[in-house]
Amino acid sequence: MKLQRKNRLRALSLGALAVSGALALTACGSDDTGDTTGGGASSSAKADGSNIKCDDAKGQLLGIGSSAQANAVDAWRQAYAQACSDVQINYKPDGSGAGVTAFNQGQVAFAGSDSALKPEEVTASKKICKTGQGIDLPMVGGPIAVAYNVSGVDNLVLDAKTLAQIFDSKITKWNDPAIAKLNPGAKLPSTKIQAYHRSDESGTTDNFTKYLKATAASDWKYEGGKAWQAKGGQSAQGSSGLAQQVKQTDGAISYFELSYAKDGVKTVDIATGAAAPVKATTENASKAIADAKIIGTGKDLALELNYATKAEGAYPITLVTYEIVCDKGNKPDTLAATKSFLTYTASEEGQAALADLGYAPIPTEINAKVRETVASIS
Repeated sequence: MKLQRKNRLRALSLGALAVSGALALTACGSDDTGDTTGGGASSSAKADGSNIKCDDAKGQLLGIGSSAQANAVDAWRQAYAQACSDVQINYKPDGSGAGVTAFNQGQVAFAGSDSALKPEEVTASKKICKTGQGIDLPMVGGPIAVAYNVSGVDNLVLDAKTLAQIFDSKITKWNDPAIAKLNPGAKLPSTKIQAYHRSDESGTTDNFTKYLKATAASDWKYEGGKAWQAKGGQSAQGSSGLAQQVKQTDGAISYFELSYAKDGVKTVDIATGAAAPVKATTENASKAIADAKIIGTGKDLALELNYATKAEGAYPITLVTYEIVCDKGNKPDTLAATKSFLTYTASEEGQAALADLGYAPIPTEINAKVRETVASIS
């Protein structure tokens, strides 16, 4: 796939959120969402489902992919189930890599991924999408929080250089001079740093390491991708696994979506070169996503994020979760449910249901194109 068209994104709709669950007809698999959302969706899924159009949607649907969107999918499926009782939606947040693999093996109708399809993955998708190919639909943006657990330290500032050295096992103590310089007056202990990364292939890892490559190239020499490449450190499965390790381990630091940074988990402020360090918030992530470009062609809406942004208040470590679907050649037995559910998730009602879950808005013009594309898939 050649990436040719680049359009500057414009205004963000601060009241709009969109992400969708990966769907596929399946005869096996269990619903893992309840284990990863921590019940957060119940307080935010306030939509009554009155505007959902079920059409001919029916059957059991399984989504596999990004754990970043697990909380969003859980909120949506609760509201959707109220309107469309003939459809059972289960979502397995096994990671972006697993989602793409499942899609290109024909196991799912949709995959959730925090990274756009690579050219070779698009080529592979043509075997599944008999008359078309896989395309990327950006559905939700959000900050990748750098979370930490250091006794006695309630506020912490780090920059790209120190983060690269921490996750490459070059900085190993919390009172290292490089950290102390960024945090004058802080009582930093000599506690050993316990850096945790994803054990599974993850779009969150891909985006986090893209940030390190873009902003600390001299300290981060790894190629990047969904699989973690740096030596040392410890690992855990999924964003929920990383969050649990941070909560229970003194000296821990890790990266995961802001929606998992709860129950007292503290997050790092990032020094970007702007006038003040930037906090991990949805509003600040939106400012960074506004600086993105469309690089997909045709119906593909892959984005290029500017990880090196120095705009005031722009949080640079962000991701966009894509739903991957065939533009043409979708399976007839899942097409109706796919279009019905994705139409709901991209609607104003579906977006509003996620306002309290820590997700950042997708630009209005992109969301409009997502809706058009969902309506056109066949």
